[in-house]
Amino acid sequence: MSDQLPPCPACDSEYTYEQGGLLVCPMCAHEWTPAADAGEDAAAEATVKDSVGNVLEDGDTVTIVKDLKVKGAGGGVVKVGTKVRGIRLITDGVGDHDIDAKVPGFGQMQLKSSVVKKVL
Repeated sequence: MSDQLPPCPACDSEYTYEQGGLLVCPMCAHEWTPAADAGEDAAAEATVKDSVGNVLEDGDTVTIVKDLKVKGAGGGVVKVGTKVRGIRLITDGVGDHDIDAKVPGFGQMQLKSSVVKKVL
């Protein structure tokens, strides 16, 4: 049967079901995307690269490569060279923002990978 859902990768339960775009296990409450079952193909599509082509990962430290005007209550500018530690990659960011991070002096923000450079 090709329409049978895969078993849960966490507990190996066969009682998985679809909820929106996710697969859910009622036994252990594990949720995952069907693309996660595809293995390397999904991982290759999900890579995020910085402004010079370095692959970014969760927890990396990056620097800002251009001045960023901050919209909102306080306004202000994030200056070139600002070091941001412990980034988190996201897939559901606003527009094409794919990094969630705490920027010193500004707090929690979403950034585009095209305006950061990984600190090696």
